[in-house]
Amino acid sequence: MLSDARALLLCPHCGTGWDASASGPRSLVCTAGHRFDAARQGYVNFLTGRGSRLTPDTPAMVQARERFLAAGHFAPAAEALAEACAGLPEDAALLDAGAGTGYYLAAVLGARRRARAVALDLSPHALRRAAKVPGVAAVVWDLWRPLPLPDASVDAVLDVFAPRNLPEFARVTRPGGLLCVVTPLPEHLAELRDRLPMLDVPAGKADALEREAEGAYEPVARRRVTMPLSLAPEEAADLALMGPAGHHADRDQVLARLGARRVEATGAVELSVLRRR
Repeated sequence: MLSDARALLLCPHCGTGWDASASGPRSLVCTAGHRFDAARQGYVNFLTGRGSRLTPDTPAMVQARERFLAAGHFAPAAEALAEACAGLPEDAALLDAGAGTGYYLAAVLGARRRARAVALDLSPHALRRAAKVPGVAAVVWDLWRPLPLPDASVDAVLDVFAPRNLPEFARVTRPGGLLCVVTPLPEHLAELRDRLPMLDVPAGKADALEREAEGAYEPVARRRVTMPLSLAPEEAADLALMGPAGHHADRDQVLARLGARRVEATGAVELSVLRRR
């Protein structure tokens, strides 16, 4: 419900806070009178009017991601992220930037019933799932725009395979707060990238992140997470199509390339943890 994280959000039109007497569990009304009502599925769309020029993930992409993640294939990455955030207070405030279905955010929140979080994503279809996570306000938003959160309002920003608006991340993170970023390593899913229309992964992503964040954040830790995968063809297709390839690849063609045998691959990611100066 929106009331769980109302204090973490600002009106995207005028940047003011919310009128508590006019707002409710499923609606936000700012002090200037701008109103945002949650959809039946629980998320709220702040991208009114001209929306975004970017393309959100489709229902098919979201369904593929939900099936794949629910099977636990990337659970080690979620567990590593939760461990990195284990020192956060029980009433922590979090931002998941590019939250998707909320899978990783749910792992971090765990049993923290007093925690609050904002899940931002461009896809309403993904946020229907994220909105079900207790304590989460799921908001449709373009991460390249100024974030609809107050200055120094969150204890941690999570970014898993998502765009990174570092100036805005730094603005909303409290001094001493964390930025936790998961990026793919060059060998991530290399066995599949040889066979399917998936993007190559350049080297040095974590190094580039630290350079970009220099001045605002200091590096705390890096952790490599390797995930051996033994996938049925349908699972391998979900893995390929839940990412950018899902915007243009045909599922039947992907399955034809995979054949009938199981696919052995390796997920390889790097978790970078940085602290706000």
